[in-house]
Amino acid sequence: MSTLLLDKKAVNNLLNVRDIIDVVEEAFRMWGEGKGNMPPKAYLVVEHGDFRAMPAALPGCAGMKWVNAHPQNPSRNLPTVMAVMVYSDPETGYPLAVMDGTTITAYRTGAAAAIAARYLARRDSHTLGIIGAGRQAYTQILAHAELFDLSSINVFDTSSTAVDKLITSLPGYPIRNCSVKEAAASDIVCTLTPSREPIVKREWIMAGTHINAVGADAEGKEELEPSILKEAMVVVDDIRQASAGGEINVPIRRGIFTIDEVYGTLAELVIGRKQGRRDDKAITVFDSTGVAIEDIAVARFIYEKARQTGDYPSIELV
Repeated sequence: MSTLLLDKKAVNNLLNVRDIIDVVEEAFRMWGEGKGNMPPKAYLVVEHGDFRAMPAALPGCAGMKWVNAHPQNPSRNLPTVMAVMVYSDPETGYPLAVMDGTTITAYRTGAAAAIAARYLARRDSHTLGIIGAGRQAYTQILAHAELFDLSSINVFDTSSTAVDKLITSLPGYPIRNCSVKEAAASDIVCTLTPSREPIVKREWIMAGTHINAVGADAEGKEELEPSILKEAMVVVDDIRQASAGGEINVPIRRGIFTIDEVYGTLAELVIGRKQGRRDDKAITVFDSTGVAIEDIAVARFIYEKARQTGDYPSIELV
């Protein structure tokens, strides 16, 4: 046996947004049915950022993602988030592939948020607000555009250059540069920043808005005023991760919000154990911390496609 080596170019060539949405939703379905195994993320904090070890197994596959978050990296011409994925045979433990996990992370995160929006946003949602115009903004737009007929994509970033770059990278999409208040007034809002204090005010959020809170993925991070959570139907991807490092982590530690106030998990919505949006005027929030079952499901999809083509390099690791 040999180990496939799949770099960024290979992974980009092997995936598309529509497939990834289907793959990620099926991963949540299997997990909700008790067919997956996913220990909590392990964090390693260093001076300028942190690393996370994210293992998971689904039927027939297992693996781990080693991913970092270094907020100052753009000044070094490096991505804030970089990752490597090790994909293994669960029966023998053999490393079947080592692949770029940065692209996988970006696409699976966009897919998970769009899936959440399908269950929690109003069906007539036509405007998408993007707060934070980094790499994740790109895949959030691609994924939501697959599931919603978007007439306007309202983007805010403290860097107008970042917004201009996003507009240039997605020609043909109705993207406009706007204020944070205007972005927050959209039907679906995606917060994608590393903020450690609320940047979205309750007064900006309209009745019926769905929010994908994506940026808060580690202890101390927070993007929404806690009063938004208090009024909203809050759904998480994983209650352990969300309470420790998701959007709800700071309000929980301050005694403003409790785990008991969480409505449910995305897996529960996918398998039908709990109902999604029931009121067109309700505010809904998806607290997305990013879970390893998403990564392993996408890694399996990419590995199987790579095997079918047979055009990718391999090495003998064992």
